[in-house]
Amino acid sequence: MNFKRNIAIVCGGDSSEYAVSMRSAQGLYSFFDKERYNVYIVVVRGQDWHVNLNDGTTTPIDRNDFSFKENGELVMFDYAYITIHGTPGENGILQGYFELIHLPYSTSGVLVEAMTFDKFVLNQYLRGYGVSVADSLLIRKGYEELVSDDEIEERIGMPCFVKPAADGSSFGVSKVKNKDQLAPAIRKALMESDDVMVESYLEGMEISIGCYKTREKTVVLPPTEVVTSNEFFDYDAKYNGQVQEITPARISEETTERVKQITSHIYDILHCNGIIRIDYIISKEGRISMLEVNTTPGMTATSFIPQQVRAAGLDIKEVLTDIVENQFK
Repeated sequence: MNFKRNIAIVCGGDSSEYAVSMRSAQGLYSFFDKERYNVYIVVVRGQDWHVNLNDGTTTPIDRNDFSFKENGELVMFDYAYITIHGTPGENGILQGYFELIHLPYSTSGVLVEAMTFDKFVLNQYLRGYGVSVADSLLIRKGYEELVSDDEIEERIGMPCFVKPAADGSSFGVSKVKNKDQLAPAIRKALMESDDVMVESYLEGMEISIGCYKTREKTVVLPPTEVVTSNEFFDYDAKYNGQVQEITPARISEETTERVKQITSHIYDILHCNGIIRIDYIISKEGRISMLEVNTTPGMTATSFIPQQVRAAGLDIKEVLTDIVENQFK
């Protein structure tokens, strides 16, 4: 096979998860089949878009067509694998750009990315399809006084979570146990996002499960159980190892099957593309409630998806090849 597709692993971004995205890019770079593809890491941050070349230097990306020059030769990409956590790679902005220049990419389309990035919008949308989600309300910057603390306590109850509605990260999230803590928690979340979601607290086991589909098959990976001694699965728990991740999760076969069905169903409702990861809470009574949909899940060697791929007995290199080649059939 002489023809090798040029693949851009697009990382960086403008959110507080920049460093995590860079680590995901390294993970992906190590997973991709280099016999089959020419793989480049492309860093997008603000106005600085550049390619990291093998000799350790960087060269700018031409944003007219996402090309670059290497040793005087023009290199065009065939495919973009987006691994930006947060804006602009997880909210539809970069997807819109790739649509305009007709470059196939790894995530879902513009609408789905924008919707899954806004947790409040996603919850309202999926609730209409019968998906169980936590009760929530929205507070917009500048309109905080429209919702009183009493109203929040009455409607959502305590404890509750206050989180940036559109951020896609663990920053700015607070678990609020009484009314007095609401105002500072809302201020903290407003520093990360213009919209804040106040969400009812769901008691139970947190699990996270990956899924991808191609024309030939549906693959729902084994779920991971997230056990943390922290108040919730926050940034420290996520990235500083203050968490135990058990794959596959310690749940019954019947519950595993139900989670897999719901995950596959949500994938279809949203008409997703590529690998997604959905987080759920399973209550003691066995109720499965969706927390969020991650359309650019972490891809470091220790991230959930690579763990789940290994637990499923699959090879991540082949999984990525399946996902890329699915766009070219």
